[in-house]
Order: sequence, then structure tokens, then C-alpha cells
Amino acid sequence: MSHSATEVAVGGGVLAAALAFGLYAVQSSGLTVGGSGYDLRASFRSLEGISVGTDVRLAGVKVGTVSDVVLNTETYRADTVVTINGEIEIPDDSAIIIASEGLLGGNFVEISPGGSPFYFAAGDEILDTQGAVSLLTLLLKYVGGGGDNE
Repeated sequence: MSHSATEVAVGGGVLAAALAFGLYAVQSSGLTVGGSGYDLRASFRSLEGISVGTDVRLAGVKVGTVSDVVLNTETYRADTVVTINGEIEIPDDSAIIIASEGLLGGNFVEISPGGSPFYFAAGDEILDTQGAVSLLTLLLKYVGGGGDNE
């Protein structure tokens, strides 16, 4: 059984493209193997547009991901766990906010750092939270707000 050089070259090119695509998929998804980090908890009124795997950013730089989201059936709030990269320390008076990338962009979790000299430890809860703001709700308030002066 003989193979021409063209068939071998095309097969090698397809294999190289598949490996490159797989490497790109792993890197762009933010997966890390054996990465160190610590978990922080937060409770939000609304997590619209946020799910497990969503980026956590500080000053626009990705510093972690959302690792768990559950509904607290007693408070009806979304209890969230975020995993922060191990080398990043978050001041213990920081706020955590659901932010939007723009009108058509997705949502992400933004940490607004405080000025405290003390830092959150693994498992601590961030108490200063701000949930997602619905663009549709804001538009309806704006459109419907014109009749209040009558």
C-alpha cells in the first residue's frame, strides 16, 4: 500500500490544524491544570447574564472565574462563589459588582478594590455587592417616566 507525498502532507496539515484548534480552545476558555487560587463568596439580588465560568475582573484584567451559583431558598438571592488567582490579594473592604461590556456585550463580575490594609482569606464573604441592572427595566422606566408631572 503506497501513499503519495501529497496525501501525507495533507494529513499532517489536518492533524496540525486540529492540534492548534484544541490548544486555542483550551487557552481561550481559561482552563488551568492544577492552578492555585482561593474562593470568595458573595450574595447577589440578580445575576442576570452570569453563569459558572464567567470572568471575574479587577481593573479590566481577568483575576478569576465564577465557580458556583446557587439560589438561596431562604433569602431568594443568588449565592455565588468566585475563584480568585492565588497571587492576587483583594482588600477586605472591596465591592463586587455585576458589570456589562456594553449595550450588546455580555456581563462579567467586576471587583472594585477598597483601601483596607487587610485582605480577604479563602472562604470569606464579600458583603458589598451590586447585582445586575436590566437594560429593559431602565428603558421602561425612562419611557414611562414622562407622565409623572401631570
